[in-house]
Amino acid sequence: MDRQSSGLASLGDFDRVLVIDFGAQYAQLIARRVREARVFSEIVPRDITAAEVAAREPVGVILSGGPSSVYAHDAYGIDPEIFELGIPLLGICYGHQVMAQALGGVVESTDASEFGPADLTVSGDSLLFSGQPDRRKVWMSHNDAVSAAPEGFVVTASTPDAPVAAMEDAQRRFYGVQFHPEVKHTEHGQRILEHFLLEACNARPTWTHVGIIEQSVDAIREAVGDGVAICGLSGGVDSSVAAALVHKAIGDQLVCVFVDHGLMRQGEGEQVERTFRDTFNMNLIHVKAEDRFLAALEGVTDPEEKRKIIGELFIRVFEEVAAGIEGADHLVQGTLYPDVIESGTKDAAKIKSHHNVGGLPDDMRFDLVEPLRDLFKDEVRAVGEELGLPEEMVWRQPFPGPGLAVRIIGDVTRERLDILRAADAIVIDEIRRAGLYREIWQTFGVLPAIKSVGVQGDERTYAYPLIVRAVTSDDAMTADWARLPYDVLERISSRVINEVEGINRVAYDISSKPPATIEWE
Repeated sequence: MDRQSSGLASLGDFDRVLVIDFGAQYAQLIARRVREARVFSEIVPRDITAAEVAAREPVGVILSGGPSSVYAHDAYGIDPEIFELGIPLLGICYGHQVMAQALGGVVESTDASEFGPADLTVSGDSLLFSGQPDRRKVWMSHNDAVSAAPEGFVVTASTPDAPVAAMEDAQRRFYGVQFHPEVKHTEHGQRILEHFLLEACNARPTWTHVGIIEQSVDAIREAVGDGVAICGLSGGVDSSVAAALVHKAIGDQLVCVFVDHGLMRQGEGEQVERTFRDTFNMNLIHVKAEDRFLAALEGVTDPEEKRKIIGELFIRVFEEVAAGIEGADHLVQGTLYPDVIESGTKDAAKIKSHHNVGGLPDDMRFDLVEPLRDLFKDEVRAVGEELGLPEEMVWRQPFPGPGLAVRIIGDVTRERLDILRAADAIVIDEIRRAGLYREIWQTFGVLPAIKSVGVQGDERTYAYPLIVRAVTSDDAMTADWARLPYDVLERISSRVINEVEGINRVAYDISSKPPATIEWE
């Protein structure tokens, strides 16, 4: 069976805005800001053709920023026929320069680059700046600048080092800004985007949680038909919301399969069974497969290999379960948009293969049903709340599908799993006691397969260190290390070292994403 995936992106009932990604660090942020205006956005590669754009029937197109110079020999360009489609366009930073150059304007290297805040002055009538102050702070990040706007454009704003900081062609509905309205440091930036979306594009603001659920239910019913869907349920936010959404659509045609691979946190197996079988009365099959997974992971230290092994084993278990269920040809997964992006697209380099994306075997016999594939994490939580899932489940901190296997840096063994499980439980307990659980995006322990010397009870120890990781984030695309109070860190360290045999040292990771990732593997 050819692998297919069912998601919201294939639906035509939401007005859609395409974000053409020129390799910008802010492309995902642009997409999020569009969605905050209740308009569906989709990131597409820079070499998309005009025909491919037209086939998606967008109401608008945004050209993202990028790291290159438009006049460099290997500069990213755009299919010029996109400008002939009659679709409103907004160019941001590099996208602003691409538009200007393609339509006959002039882009030049400036003597004074702008990185950070700049003073913007608005001049004349402008759709983008309507109803806003004529002066404001904006966020700049560029070496080059548009020095002459193309014919038909009116210059609507400038900064001391960017004479064409904004331009508009009202007749063709083309707009360009040198600064980044999607960044919160830009004053009134969201209003600028909303003017483009709601006035220039006439987009309907229907991308709401209720609308997402309604469209997802229709898509799921169409995809599954009279068949049966198997849902890979881990008890995490993503798989739980996906299960609830699919259950709303097809009821008893859904069979949830909880594969207990022995890589979960303390007490999670019992919690999953209690919640979905007893509380939600769903069809749940509990497969205990710890021995099988640990045998497959024995001696494996490479994180990509771990993910692929776990991803394939998951599928094999699902296939074995499905073999005993007539019509079970569909697999439900809680794949999110960041999973897809991080697993590698044309202009988003592969950061790590997610076990449910890059880790899937090529010969998988299921059709995929991924109702959350086009959503960011905060959107998933909102959908979960709308579906009536309990707060403690919806706001549970993210946990990787490969589980503790990617939080043990090195070979995965039962001993190391037991040690990490006990230490991680203490970390979470202290974060909850401090009232910080909802404030922090993710908190967990990492166990590297190294040992260091310590002293306990006047005796030498030779044991593992625990690295504590805590980050704040909105969507996991970027993250900052959490400034945990010293007394909380002290309690964590003291308890872990005294209560968990096998650990004699605790360290705290103060790296942000980028350059680090949230998980260590």
